[in-house]
Amino acid sequence: VLLGSGLTVLSQPLMYVKVLVQVGYEPLPPTLGRNIFGRQVYQLPGLFSYAKHIVKVDGRAGLFKGLTPRLCSSAIGTVVHSKVLQGLSVTLGVDPPCPSLQPGASKKEPVSSLEQVLKETSREMVARSAATLITHPFHVITLRCMVQFIGRETKYSGTLSAFATIYREEGILGFFAGLIPRLLGDILSLWLCNMLAYLINTYTLENGVRDLGIRGGWELVRGNSGDVLRGHSPILGGIQVSTMTEMRSYSQAVTGFFASMLTYPFVLVSNLMAVNNCGLAGGLLPYAPTYSSWLDCWSQLHREGNMSRGNSLFFRKVPVGKRYVWE
Repeated sequence: VLLGSGLTVLSQPLMYVKVLVQVGYEPLPPTLGRNIFGRQVYQLPGLFSYAKHIVKVDGRAGLFKGLTPRLCSSAIGTVVHSKVLQGLSVTLGVDPPCPSLQPGASKKEPVSSLEQVLKETSREMVARSAATLITHPFHVITLRCMVQFIGRETKYSGTLSAFATIYREEGILGFFAGLIPRLLGDILSLWLCNMLAYLINTYTLENGVRDLGIRGGWELVRGNSGDVLRGHSPILGGIQVSTMTEMRSYSQAVTGFFASMLTYPFVLVSNLMAVNNCGLAGGLLPYAPTYSSWLDCWSQLHREGNMSRGNSLFFRKVPVGKRYVWE
């Protein structure tokens, strides 16, 4: 919990800028710059220029608006996630990790079978969904505290008073604005990440290592710390030991990034619905119309070509034909 809280504090300015960009707020006009290929293009302000503007208006403390409800969300979510996982392990009787193979056992059997991956992913899905459901009201308050910067409002000045305001104006449903696309995005991202990682680890990494071992005199050995490749191969320049565990961690990171890119539109739509038509300037025209549902929000963003708005905070080129609101 403490580590998660520390990371939350450090990442708060990044999330603050990202949310304002997602809403469509551009406080500074585009400037002429160069892209990664050296061509001159008009660019919207990046992360550091945006952060400097916030500091200029509200001081350095302004970068941490919405931090308190976000810390509450992080801490409560971590506890709920852990408790649900423990409860599911006891209820469903989850299999323990596979021990090292005994002599005579087949070395072709992958460490993580498809059945294990499906079971663990399902448990993780339930735990994440429970944590998201319980902490979503704090997430909504966090986003609205941030979006207040646009209209200089103070409507959501405290966490407890924000709960009272939302309940008075929107009822219970107001605490769960944007929940459905957020849940869908989390679930899709989790399954994409884990299944792609399983396919890569099973059919690419292990088969590739075995083929390499046959050509270079290497042997794939199973141990308590994971698969280990022993021997000498001229192809790898004399490296004596290489672990499959490291390669699996790299593949997990790559598939996680890929999955987050594919499911980003769900994050964007969820955040926009959380602040839409809530009485703040950032949730009304000219930044956003009043959406009837998250599907309406999705379709309008798709028509406008804004499904990736806020996904990148660097090299933000101004698309041709687009209009932006800046002060």
